[in-house]
Order: sequence, then structure tokens, then C-alpha cells
Amino acid sequence: MSTLLVLLFVFMIIAAIVAIHTNDLLSAVISLGAVGFGSSVAFLLLRAPDVAITQIVVEVLCLVLLIRATVWRGIRTVSGSRDTFGMAVSGVLVVILLIFTIIAFEQFPTFGDPVMNRIADAPANDYIRNGLSETGAANLVGAVLLDFRAYDTLGEATVLFTAIIGALALLRRKSRSGEQPKE
Repeated sequence: MSTLLVLLFVFMIIAAIVAIHTNDLLSAVISLGAVGFGSSVAFLLLRAPDVAITQIVVEVLCLVLLIRATVWRGIRTVSGSRDTFGMAVSGVLVVILLIFTIIAFEQFPTFGDPVMNRIADAPANDYIRNGLSETGAANLVGAVLLDFRAYDTLGEATVLFTAIIGALALLRRKSRSGEQPKE
């Protein structure tokens, strides 16, 4: 798996370099999106699906907002015909990301095979054995979210709340001067 992660990080570095050196603003935004989605695939490979889901939500929101801002401003830095090298690199990046995603999904355990059966010292076993005595909560899901992993839950909620507030601030219809944006 470490070889796969190294290849994924190389992909992310290449996408970041493309984002820095491209002349087209929209291509730079899409390359940055490839870096973000690559990090979510890395979180999947590192067995952190909750962080990967949060990363995907934030990445999709940021990508939509940045593309909207780029297109809305009408900024065009490339004139004439399409840059074939940029299109080829973008196609290769999409194919590589697709391959990494397929490999990540193939390494998932089979559906219905709980972690606590495969790993003896999994935290789930400790939560089930000691959840009621340590937290006093009859609902173990609530105990895990609010007692055992409270900071993690607070962090994820803060990230999602901040992303939604940012999206609302950028996508509101009226500007501060009271003028309607141009359609």
C-alpha cells in the first residue's frame, strides 16, 4: 500500500505543479481540484473514511465556488486554439485519479465484515464493552460521537459549517452595494 500512496502523492504534486504553471485560470482551478480529490483518495487508502467524506464535501464546494467565480468574472487568459498539452495532461490526471480510486475501493473489506471481527484491539470492541460504564449513555452511537470522539466530531462540524457559510457568502445574489450581479 505504501507504493500506492507514494504514486498518489506524486500525482498530487504533478497536479499542483500544473496548477502553478498553467496560464489558464480555469485549468489551475481544476488541477487544484485534482489535488484535493487525490487527498480524499489518500484518506480512503489510510482507512479514514470519515475524513475522506469531509474532504470530498469541502472539495466539491470549493471547486464549484472557484469555477463559478472564474467563469462569473469572465477571466480568460488563453486566446486562440486550445492548449493541447494542457488538455492531454488534464486527461491523464483524470485517468490516473480514476485508477487510484478503483484501487482504493478494491482494497475495502467485503460488505458486512465488521472491523471488530478482523482486528482484536479495534476501538469498537472497547466502545461496546466499556461504553455504558465509562459514559453513562445508553445510546452507544451518541456516546462515541459526543464522549469518545467529541473533538473529532466538533472539528468535522466546524469544517462543514465554515464551508457552507463561505458558499453562502460567495453565492448570495445581492452585492454589498445593492446592485444585482450581471447574468
